[in-house]
Amino acid sequence: MRESNLLYTDVEDALREALRDLLTARCPAGAATALYDGDRSIVPLLWKSLAAELGLAALLVPESAGGAGATAREAAVVQEELGRFAAPAPFLTSALVATTVLNFSDADDLLSELASGERTAALVVPLSASVASFTPVVTATPRGTVTGQVTSVAGAVEADLLLVPVRVDEGIEVHAVDAAAVDAAPVVSLDMGRQLADLTFDEAPTRVVLGAEAGGPAVLAGLQIGAALLASEQVGIAQWCLDTTVDYLQQRRQFGRIVGGFQALKHRLADLYTDVEGARAAARYAAACAAENDPDLAVAASIAQAFCSQVAVKAAEECVQLHGGIGMTWEYPAHLYLKRAKADQIAFGTPSVHRTVLSELVRLPI
Repeated sequence: MRESNLLYTDVEDALREALRDLLTARCPAGAATALYDGDRSIVPLLWKSLAAELGLAALLVPESAGGAGATAREAAVVQEELGRFAAPAPFLTSALVATTVLNFSDADDLLSELASGERTAALVVPLSASVASFTPVVTATPRGTVTGQVTSVAGAVEADLLLVPVRVDEGIEVHAVDAAAVDAAPVVSLDMGRQLADLTFDEAPTRVVLGAEAGGPAVLAGLQIGAALLASEQVGIAQWCLDTTVDYLQQRRQFGRIVGGFQALKHRLADLYTDVEGARAAARYAAACAAENDPDLAVAASIAQAFCSQVAVKAAEECVQLHGGIGMTWEYPAHLYLKRAKADQIAFGTPSVHRTVLSELVRLPI
């Protein structure tokens, strides 16, 4: 990899500050709890604010298509903050993964609609799909339609546009399908902030946006950027859990003492701090590789996912446990972070999948 500065730039810090202010006002702690009672009204309202007021939907869209022409570094900062708030927004699925796939096409009209926030898109793959395991199951018919079923698709519940990898003799095409033409069955998900859906395509009319020559590489690029930048969300989750736990232990008293003064708890928090900082370094490296189109991106993405996903789960588990009884309550938001961290652990490939990929990339025996 070329020498890169992994520290945050002034532009990135300004973006973080603006986004944190908006999320503090529009997505306070615990706001996503309503999703588990079936009230999803926060999702379109929050996404409209993020797209219209901060232009986040346009980050990775080229300027020629009405976008911001930003890089994965800025997108990673957004991911961190969304993770810090466990925000139920389709930024990862629409503005990152689906947009990356569309960037391989000449469908500037669709990109412009995504950039403006007018439409939201989702790549029709299972949440667990990775660069090492993805195989398309939807097929094209002679009538210009597609048929098949894909389960556990993230981002499809709120999506207006579906990007469907379609298996053809020559390889993989990518078809654009209006979500209204598809039977989408939302499923109860561990993380309702990123609810999954099972999609059934029954002679759905399509528009081919990528032919067989470019479709496969585009889908793999989308999955890879998803894995690389999901790590930043996991860092945001872990950082919130660490900060919140430290603040709580500095106030909670037991046996006449501040709980945070007990040596055993200090050791646990110190270990967690070093884990979070290590995860941040891995996530920033992956984002920098993606921003610079570095050939080391595949290695960086697998390193980040293999490490950051486990750190996020550990931080969330420590947060729940060290908060004691309050950490187990429905009203306290710690459970939202644990659910997001556990769901993220299987997204775009589990840690074991990425360790296997990494061993092959660097030619280590398994």
